Amino acid sequence: MSPIITTPAPPYYAVIFTSLRDPDDRGYSKMADRMVKRVQQQEGFLGFESAREELGITVSYWRDLSSIERWKADLEHREAQKKGKEFWYRAYTIRIAKVEREYAL
Repeated sequence: MSPIITTPAPPYYAVIFTSLRDPDDRGYSKMADRMVKRVQQQEGFLGFESAREELGITVSYWRDLSSIERWKADLEHREAQKKGKEFWYRAYTIRIAKVEREYAL
């Protein structure tokens, strides 16, 4: 399986989560696994790509803005967000962009 996902023809949306993690796991891996399984069940979710060295970048792809809002409001996801702020992240930024074109090899 390629780490680059196949997305539908644009337009669609990308949520870009850029982060600096605390080195202590404190339950992060378990929660991350839960969130991957949960997000894949969300209506409008198209897939994601992720890379981590010192700086982590995860880009999730969505059909529309309302799908992104529903995921942000999901109760289990909200729990993960809270723990992220308290324990797991030293800093993060979330950006939402509309994808209007894509090119691939």
